[in-house]
Order: sequence, then C-alpha cells, then structure tokens
Amino acid sequence: MVIPIFERWGLNPREQRVASIAVYVLGGILLLAIPVGLSSLVSSRRAENEELKEALVSVNGARAKIRERQDRKSSIVHRYQKKAPHLGGFLEQNASASKLQVSDSTDRPDVNHGKQYVERHTVIHLKNAGMGPIAKFLEALEKSEYPVAITRLSIRKRAEPDSYGPIEIGVSAYDRNAPVTTASPVTSASSGKDAK
Repeated sequence: MVIPIFERWGLNPREQRVASIAVYVLGGILLLAIPVGLSSLVSSRRAENEELKEALVSVNGARAKIRERQDRKSSIVHRYQKKAPHLGGFLEQNASASKLQVSDSTDRPDVNHGKQYVERHTVIHLKNAGMGPIAKFLEALEKSEYPVAITRLSIRKRAEPDSYGPIEIGVSAYDRNAPVTTASPVTSASSGKDAK
C-alpha cells in the first residue's frame, strides 16, 4: 500500500506510510470537493440566472406600461387635435340633419380646466319631437369627431303618444390649449450660430 515514489525519495517505512495516508486523504478530499464545488457553482449561477430572468420580466412589464402610457397620451393628443366648431352652429346643423328644430341656443362663458383645457358650453332648446329623432341627434353628437359631451338633458313627456317637449340639451366642447414652450438661452444661441 506504499506508493513507490516515496521509496525513491529515501523515506523510511514509517514516513512512507504517513505520506501514503496523506496522499490518499488528499485524493479523497479532492474527489469529494470537485462535485461539491461544481454543484455550488451551478447553484450560484442558477440564482444569478433567476435574478436576470426577474429583471427581464420587470423590464418587459415596464415596456408594456410605457407603451400603454404613450398610447394613452397619443390618443389624448389625437382626440383634441381637431378643435370643435362654434357649438351653436354645430348643434343646429346636427339637429336639422336629425329633423329637429332648435328654438334657441345660449352660449355660456368658457371655463378653464387647469392650464391646458378650456370648456365651452352651449344650451339649446328643441321644439316638440319624437324620441327617435332625439336619440338620433344625441347619437350623432356623441359619435362626432370632436371632443364634445352632452352635459345636460331635460326631456318632458307630453300628453300625445311619442311626443316630447320642451327639450333642453347642454353640450360642452373641450379644447386643448397648445403648451407654451420657451426657448432656453442655450437653444437660441445655438440657433443663432446656425443662421450665420
């Protein structure tokens, strides 16, 4: 059980036995340490991979949220891109298309909503009509390409069948003011250099 190399080094039998036992013990430790070291390396890499996967999932989730915010912002810009026309004429035109008669319209003062939005409000009164033309008129207002909303509706039932009146409808149009951007001194200075 003695390793022959120890005889060449000139070790006595007792030293050869101790050295052989030490070599076997070291060999056993190496034999056990390699798989244990590899498994700990694999488990640490697995943990790193899991952390990277979680980071990628959160980034992809954030991308979806950012895309949703950008879509919402672009839809708002698109919605307010066309400014609604004067409400009195707009409502009268839609009412005549729905075979309704406008008896009068009253414009209310504009109302500011923050710095970016202005609400224009008009109240119209319609003469007696049936529910079909009224519903068609309201639907035409809601489906228009302008940012308008029906904010008030008062309909009274008359004694005759399918006859309603007087009818009061309040409609608001919302306009977005263009944000005022001021040029910074650095920007205006660089544009002045480009002009030369």
